[in-house]
Amino acid sequence: QRIEAWLDAGMGCCALRHPRLAALMQNTLWYFDGSRYRLLAWCVMPNHVHVLIEQQALLSKIVQSWKSYTGRWALAHAAELGISVPGKRFWMRDYWDRYIRDQHHLNAVIAYIHKNPVKAGLCKDPHEWMWSSAGYRQEMA
Repeated sequence: QRIEAWLDAGMGCCALRHPRLAALMQNTLWYFDGSRYRLLAWCVMPNHVHVLIEQQALLSKIVQSWKSYTGRWALAHAAELGISVPGKRFWMRDYWDRYIRDQHHLNAVIAYIHKNPVKAGLCKDPHEWMWSSAGYRQEMA
């Protein structure tokens, strides 16, 4: 819960607040949708990302490909974008995962992901946040 409060408060590197980086992350998630995984929900926050997938490949390899591609790009373009990246790593080494137990749990996780920018005070309604599946689905409707 401490980490969650820290993230919601916008602590740490908030490089994903930059629209080009947020768009890159979102596009990276879409890239292997349908081949390595089925993308169910996502939300790119200023300092972290929530992703819900139905994996069709090894999860560690999927996450590594996202982090490797976006991290290299972010470090290469940091000066141009005017962002500060502490150290030589853009992403933390690890990631948090959990198994979805049933439909109720799935719905709760999707709601949590979509409400994350509201909880962090970034928007009033999940559909207003353009870097998430909630905002994206609203645009497509």
